[in-house]
Amino acid sequence: MAQIEIKVPDIGDFKEVEVIEVLVSPGDVLSVEQSLITVESDKASMEIPCSHAGKLISLAVKVGDKVSEGTVLGVVDADAQEGAKEMGAEGVKSPTEEAVSAASFASADTPSSAEKSTSSEAVSAPAGTAPLPTLATASAPTVVAASASSASGSSNIPTNLPHASPSVRKFARELGVDLNQVKGSGPKGRITQLDVQGYVKSVMSGTNASPSGQAASAGSGVGLDLLPWPQVDFAKFGPIDPKPLSRIKKISGANLHRNWVMIPHVTNNDEADITDLEALRVQLNKENEKAGIKLTMLAFLMKAVVAALRKFPEFNASIDGETLVLKKYFHIGFAADTPNGLVVPVVRDVDQKGVMDLATETSEMAKRAREGKLSPSEMQGGCFSISSLGGIGGTHFTPIINAPEVAILGVSKSAMKPVWNGKEFVPRLTLPLSLSYDHRVIDGAAAARFNAYLGQLLSDFRRIAL
Repeated sequence: MAQIEIKVPDIGDFKEVEVIEVLVSPGDVLSVEQSLITVESDKASMEIPCSHAGKLISLAVKVGDKVSEGTVLGVVDADAQEGAKEMGAEGVKSPTEEAVSAASFASADTPSSAEKSTSSEAVSAPAGTAPLPTLATASAPTVVAASASSASGSSNIPTNLPHASPSVRKFARELGVDLNQVKGSGPKGRITQLDVQGYVKSVMSGTNASPSGQAASAGSGVGLDLLPWPQVDFAKFGPIDPKPLSRIKKISGANLHRNWVMIPHVTNNDEADITDLEALRVQLNKENEKAGIKLTMLAFLMKAVVAALRKFPEFNASIDGETLVLKKYFHIGFAADTPNGLVVPVVRDVDQKGVMDLATETSEMAKRAREGKLSPSEMQGGCFSISSLGGIGGTHFTPIINAPEVAILGVSKSAMKPVWNGKEFVPRLTLPLSLSYDHRVIDGAAAARFNAYLGQLLSDFRRIAL
């Protein structure tokens, strides 16, 4: 019997990390790279893989123990190679496969490939997250971002945890989902990200059943570990005037709620110098006054956004399961405020139209939106949305992404500001830009570059022709 000690490999700067899950038991036949335990620090979770195949004779750690590099995890009988190969053929995921799954939710503030971690409204990952190790190394653990608050409760983690990777556990914690209520569709009942998303959708739609057999309503908090919505008799505190929500607000409210819960939003704020562009807009309006065409800043924004989407194609995309769909067309939605609520008309083929055409089309669509005459097809197929509060006020805000899009631009009211030109302060008209993006697809650096490039286009609109 060839007995080999299995030890914790090099896990970087992590020392005395806590074991939160034991994935194997004595007597199990292990394959190389099969995950043995899951450990968690205040920054990240990782699965420690097996360095040798064989039958596990003894296990030296349990949930709650502290381990570091070199800690003995157990002893395997290396002579049980055939059994290990058979087990490997059954579909046990290797840390490499696990890391690929985890990468979609890892922090985008690290420069690794794991950076890739969505209804419009007339409205980052924390620094210090551990980077993913090299995936090709058999002894390298799987690392995913974890909330710092989760570490405080790790000592109370039960031993019969549901079968899921650290990235899925983190995703479930962020949504407040009890994984014991989720049915896994992966190999050997492993719970995937799509399983968690499907569970949340069923809870929000009221189709999911609780353990007691009661259907969980969207606002009850059942299944998501949320407190139930407060039931208050407002009339006992003073006069009230109850009014039913409009149909548009009911529909858009449900979409906004879903998008905010399901999409990891991050917003990048920047400003564009539109002094020259505004002067051009005023001049063109004077020249076309008799024609009755009034240019708005929205038309210029649409053209600039298309140019930015061409340069940064990941913003002109949608997630379809585990596939990123990059679009070759440019249909831009814009938030229209109506008496009954917010709607988002979509202007098609913006890349093929001039600013005058766009000004006319957006004006007509906004008018039909206010009259409630927009057809469903006129509010579908968008690639990117613009929500402008320029006529009202404000400096910056966080627009909610219009799923299945992956980004939305919020525009606030322009204002004159003193800007240093290298010699003196000069008055310049600046436009606040708020770019919300889906952190699963877009990282912080790409968002900053997109917003900065958009600002450059608006500052010198001649760049559109380049």
